[in-house]
Amino acid sequence: MRAIRGNEISMIFQEPMSALNPLLTIGQQISEIIENHEMISSKEGMIRATELLNKTGVDDPSRRANSYPHQLSGGQRQRALIAMAIACRPKLLIADEPTTALDVTIRQQILSMLFELQEAEGMSVLLITHDLPLVERFAQKVGVMRNGRMIELGEKEKVFSNPKHEYTKKLLDSRPKPLNAKYKKRDVLIEARNFSCTYKLPVGFFSSRNYSAVSHENFVVYKGETLGVVGESGSGKTSLGLAILGLFSGVFKGSIKFDGLNLTDMSPQILRRTRRRFQMVFQDPFSSLSPRMTVAEILEEGLIHHFPQFISEERKKICEDIMDEVGLDINSMNRYPHEFSGGQRQRIAIARAAILEPDLIVLDEPTSALDVSVQAQVLKLLINLQKTRGLTYVFISHDLAVIRAISHRVLVMKSGKILEFGTTSHVLTQPRNEYTYRLMDAALVQTPPLTSD
Repeated sequence: MRAIRGNEISMIFQEPMSALNPLLTIGQQISEIIENHEMISSKEGMIRATELLNKTGVDDPSRRANSYPHQLSGGQRQRALIAMAIACRPKLLIADEPTTALDVTIRQQILSMLFELQEAEGMSVLLITHDLPLVERFAQKVGVMRNGRMIELGEKEKVFSNPKHEYTKKLLDSRPKPLNAKYKKRDVLIEARNFSCTYKLPVGFFSSRNYSAVSHENFVVYKGETLGVVGESGSGKTSLGLAILGLFSGVFKGSIKFDGLNLTDMSPQILRRTRRRFQMVFQDPFSSLSPRMTVAEILEEGLIHHFPQFISEERKKICEDIMDEVGLDINSMNRYPHEFSGGQRQRIAIARAAILEPDLIVLDEPTSALDVSVQAQVLKLLINLQKTRGLTYVFISHDLAVIRAISHRVLVMKSGKILEFGTTSHVLTQPRNEYTYRLMDAALVQTPPLTSD
C-alpha cells in the first residue's frame, strides 16, 4: 500500500491544520513524501518542495518552505497541503471538502489552481463536498451519496437538470434562493456614526502596532429587517458585529445608538441590564455551548439572570416552548451538546439567543459549517422566527448566496471600510464596486455587469 499511497493515489484533507505536522516546516513535510517514494537527497527534496509551493501559488515559496504550519494563513496551508498531495504526480487526487473553512475568494483561487493542475498533470480528481454550486462549476460527473450508498451517478448536466432520485431533488431544492420579500423602511434600531474599531497587534517581544478593523463608518439598521454584512476574512465584519453588541475588546471610537440609547456612554451596570435585548449566535456552536451543561441548563441560564422573577416551572415551560419553536424534541433537553448534530447544535444556539426575547440578534457565519440541506433548514428557521417574533438580524457571512437568501439590505466590507450599502436586490444586480463583483463570482452567484456611477 505504501507504494500506492501518495504515489498513485493522494488525498487532500478538510482541515490542513490537523493534517500538517506542527513540529516540521512545510518544506520538510513535502520533502519527506518525495524522499519516501524517490531515491533523492534531503537537499534535492527541499528544492522540489520549493518548486511545488511555487506551482501551487504560495507567495515567496523559498521563505514559506522554511515556515511552520501556524505561520501560514488558512489559504496558504491548503495550498501547501495540495503541494504535498501532488508531489509524486498521483494519477488520482481525492479532495475531501478542501475549501470548507476558507472564505469565498480564497476558495475560488484554490479550486481554480487545483483544476489547472489537474489539466497540466493529467490526473483525475475525486471532489468530496456538500457545496452544490462548487460541483456545478468544476465537476464533469456527479455521484450523490446517502446512508453509505451511491443513489445517483451521471453526467453533471443530466443530474442537475433532470435528477432521478427524490433525495437529489431535495438537495438541489435546498440551494439558497433570493429572499422573496419587499423591503420596507421602518423605525431605526441601530444607528452607528463615525465609529472606528482599533486593536494592537504585537510586533516582536516588546512593541506593537495599531490595526484598524473598522475605520470611521456610518450605517443604520431598521427594526424587523435583516442586514447582511459580507466580506472576506479580515474585512472587519466580525469586529463590526462585536462593536454593535459592546463586545469589541480593542479601542472603540464614535457612537452606536441602540433604540435611541447610546451604548458607548452606558455604564457597565446599565449595559448588563440592556444586554438581554441584543444577542449573538456564533459560527461554531460546539465551541459556544458549554460541554458540561445540558441543553435545559444552557437555555435556563439566561432566564435566571435576566428574568429572576420566573420560578422553576415557568422557566421549564419557556424552554420547552422555544425547543418546539426551533424544531427540537423537548425530550432531548437533558442531553449534552455533543449528543446533537451540527445543525441541531446551531438550533440550540439560536434558541438560547431567542429565549430572552431580544430585539436584535447578530449572527456570525451561522451556516458556514453546515451542509446545503441543513443550511436551508436553519435559514428557514431564522426567517420564521423573524416573522413571529419581530426580530432584527445582523447576518455576517462571506457567502453572498446565503446573504441573498436572508437579507433585506446588504453591506459590503473590505479592509475595515464599507464599499457598498443598499437593498440586496440592488447591490447584487447592479454592483458598483469591482470587489463586490469578485465576491459574487467567487460565491458562484450570477454576476451582472458592473454599474458605473
